[in-house]
Amino acid sequence: MAKNPIKIFKKIPEFFKEVKTEMKKVTWPTRNETFNKTLIVIVIFIVAAVILGGLDAIFTWIMRTFVIKY
Repeated sequence: MAKNPIKIFKKIPEFFKEVKTEMKKVTWPTRNETFNKTLIVIVIFIVAAVILGGLDAIFTWIMRTFVIKY
């Protein structure tokens, strides 16, 4: 059986009250921490892109040189 919609709507304010309580417990990172972690992600992304691009170039060269003969 479906739940009574009236009961669900009565629980909405309680839900948001609990959300507000939990949000007060959150420890937010400082601006400096956010900047440093973002910088780390960007650097890792660039390193991974260079590695994958290099591997792609190497495998393309191998395929064109040894496997595919035009």
